[in-house]
Amino acid sequence: MRTNIVLDDELIKEAFKFSQTISTKKELIEMALKEYVNNRKRKNLKELKGKIKFSADYDYKKMREMQ
Repeated sequence: MRTNIVLDDELIKEAFKFSQTISTKKELIEMALKEYVNNRKRKNLKELKGKIKFSADYDYKKMREMQ
């Protein structure tokens, strides 16, 4: 998707300092979006803490053997 946006030049410069392999603004923005999405996914998983109930007889080793 083609989009025109105004970016903070200082923030872009700082972001480039943290990236050794990224050389274009497009790559930088794509990487930032990927990291943002991954971070949100992890946060959503953390919200599940304490909400999932496991069976007392659950044996992950036995499950591995069956595969």
